[in-house]
Parts: sequence; structure tokens; C-alpha cells
Amino acid sequence: MTEYQMVIGGELVAAADGQTFEVVEPHRGTVVGVVPSGTARDVDRAVSAAQDAFDGEWTGMAASDRGRLMLRFAQVVRDHEEELSQLESRQIGKPISGARWEVAQVAKVLEFYAGATTKLHGSTIPVSRPGLDFTLREPIGVVGLIVPWNFPIMMAAWKVGPALAAGNTAILKPASYSPLTALRLGELALEAGLPAGVLNVITGPGPVVGAGLAAHGGIGKIAFTGETATGQEIMRTAAGTIKKVSLELGGKSPNIVFADADLEKFASTSPYAVFDNCGQDCCARSRILVERSVHEQVVELFAKATQAVKVGDPSDPATEVGPLVSFRQRAKIEEYVASGRDEGAQLVTGGVRPSDPTLADGAYLMPAVFDHMTPDMRISREEIFGPVVGVIPFDTEEEALRLANASPYGLSGSIWSRDMAKALRSAKALRSGVISVNCNNSVHIEAPFGGYKQSGIGRELGMEALELYTELKNVFVDIS
Repeated sequence: MTEYQMVIGGELVAAADGQTFEVVEPHRGTVVGVVPSGTARDVDRAVSAAQDAFDGEWTGMAASDRGRLMLRFAQVVRDHEEELSQLESRQIGKPISGARWEVAQVAKVLEFYAGATTKLHGSTIPVSRPGLDFTLREPIGVVGLIVPWNFPIMMAAWKVGPALAAGNTAILKPASYSPLTALRLGELALEAGLPAGVLNVITGPGPVVGAGLAAHGGIGKIAFTGETATGQEIMRTAAGTIKKVSLELGGKSPNIVFADADLEKFASTSPYAVFDNCGQDCCARSRILVERSVHEQVVELFAKATQAVKVGDPSDPATEVGPLVSFRQRAKIEEYVASGRDEGAQLVTGGVRPSDPTLADGAYLMPAVFDHMTPDMRISREEIFGPVVGVIPFDTEEEALRLANASPYGLSGSIWSRDMAKALRSAKALRSGVISVNCNNSVHIEAPFGGYKQSGIGRELGMEALELYTELKNVFVDIS
């Protein structure tokens, strides 16, 4: 067990009132860290430090120099890749293989946005009056970045990268389940040479620290990833100071399988589209919509592939699915499994705690596959955020798309068909922000990521993310 401190103004500090909380690993239920429990006073301290940094050398620094510092930051992350991976794996039970991949992505995201620092520019505009009209892309100032517990360090990079590349200073607030890698990232930023106050990391309860960031008049923008209900509350709170808000929220993504698809490829790859990270993924394709003529075949193939997924100790490189983030989360998912059975869905496999006695002390649950799910069931309508998937048959292309779009969410989804005209028609008709054809790949650093409807506002990743962290200024020069 290690005691951690917050990173504010280039210093490692305790909470203003000295309060702490414990971080518990879900594999064994043991405490792995003690972390400061921040207050409104700590939010004020962080905002002041970030504003001082913004008013200082950071804003006056050439974009190319800022890019070089971010490249150095990426290299420091690479130098500590295994340390960060082990820390990420322990704090949330993520399989070590997945944690290593995600930490490598952190470095790649920082490298991408290091290269973007010199690519942010305005345009000239021909206007009706005699003169020169042009636009400038300028940093907002101090931004608040609130990240979730399911992909803690990777989500932090998704926000820190474009925020710093655009010239802002930032306050990063990790989830209370998973603060350890964010705190370490703040320390590594200082090691890389980022000026004091450019990246601050504060920890504590969401209703105190998160709400404090959203309400603070010294913060010009909030970027949040998490559940939709919390996103709604952040919007309400941020309205008091009319600050910019971007949200990446929940999902209930469809996996549409037409009869002419490569069913073997679908079945062998798609369990990971819903059970990766133990189903704790807003992109999880938790609704499988299958053309009726191949329905039974797809259920059989998918269930067999699910049963082959290795559930186990996160420290084992062979493990594909670890525990849920907490025992509370497991209890919530077990309630959903019971609800599915009570409402008449057929549990084909999983949905129970593993029989392996070595996993008895952890928050484990075997991946569950339901057949004969109907659109009105809770497991079909609500985001479960656990290892549960349900199958719904359809008869026509139009019915498949109607079922897919019958959700308040619209984040991700996949379409499986060898008929590219049909696949592209479906992709255009699907009301989701990120769609894959004949695969389940949602995320690419170079491409925008985000959702429709209650899945959020704005886009992350790609060059599009930079727009979330800038103000657009128009300048007109009269030359008459």
C-alpha cells in the first residue's frame, strides 16, 4: 500500500484538510493506495496554479517548443510503461495485457498531439467590405478534465493531449475508483519538464471536486467522460458560468449481423466487443441484432466463443477478462442478470460467479449471453456496464435499423455484411457517432470519436478534438 499526493502547481500536496480515502483492488479486495480527498479549497488552489501557469511562460511559448515538451512527456511515459501498466491493472482489475496496450496508447496520443501543436491555425475570409478578414484559434485558458474509472489513464491522455496542444493549462480529476495512474501521470509531466501548474491532478469525491470544477468561474471549459446522468448534472452546474462543455457519455451499441455476413469471423471476434474490460465500456456492443434465418447459428457460435474467453487473475498475461471494478458493481450486474431472466430472456451461458476457488475473493462474474431478448426489457434498454449481451432477431434491413436506433444512446456500433451497398446504407442510417463494418474497431487516435443523442456532445481524438479546447476569434482590418 502506497500513500499518494495530489499534483498542484508543480508540487506534491495533501488535501487542504488532510482527509484521505482508500483505493481497493477488485481482484483480492485489498487496499492498494491511500489518496487525498480534495475539497473546494483544493479546487481553488489548482485553478490558481493553472491560471498562473497560463499567464506565464506556457502561453508565450512557441507552438513548436510546446510540441517538443509533449514529445518528451510521451517518452517519459514510455520509460515508465510497465510501472504504469501494473498500477492500472491493480487499481481496477484490468488484465495486464490490456493495461500494457492502453499505456502504450497514452504515449501515442501525446505524440500525435505534440505534432498537432503547429497545425492549429485560422483562415482568411473574403468579405463584402474592403479589408482583410481572418480568424485565430486561441486557447481557452484553464480547462477541467474529468475522466472515468474504466479506462483511466487512456481517457486522461485523450483529454490532456489536445488540451495542452491547444495551449491551455489543465486540471485533471480522476475517478475515485482509479486515481493512481492519473496522479503518477501528473508526476511524470513534471519529470518531463512541463512548467509547474500546466498539468494539475486533484482527487476526491465527484460531488465535491468534480462539481467544484464544473461550477468554478476560473475554468473556461469542462471535458467529461462518464455516465449520462452525471453528464447531465455537469451541464446544469456549468451553466452557472456559461463555460464550454464536452461530454462523452453512455452507450447501448448494436452489433447488426446480416445473413450474408462472415458469421465465423463475427462470432470469434465479437465477444471482445462486449466483454473486453469486463463489459465496462461505453462502446460495448451489448445488443446483437441477428437476421432471423441465421439466428440460431449465430447464438450457438457466439455462446461457444464466449465460453472460451479466459476469465482470471489480471496479472496473468493470458487473462482476457478480469473482475468488475468493485463488489458494488458486481451486485448491480447480477441484478440485471436476474431482471433479464425474470422478464423472459433465455440465459444461454454465464451470468454467475466463477467456480475457480482462486477467484473467490474478487469481484468476478462470468460473461453472460441472453437469447430471446426483446426491445422492452431492461437489459435491452439500459446501459448495464458489465459483461452482459442480449440477442434480438430481425427479418428485414429496415427492422434491424429501427431496432438499432430505438435507444436514447448513439455512440458506437457494428454492421456485418458482405454486401457493401447494404452495409453502407445501414451505416448512413444508423444514428451513432462511431460505426465499424465487418469488425468492432471503434477507436483510432487519428479519427474523431463521440456520439449522437444522449451519448454526448463533441468529439475526442483526431484533429477535431482540438476545436473543443480553443476559442475562435475573428479579426477584420479595414483597408479602405
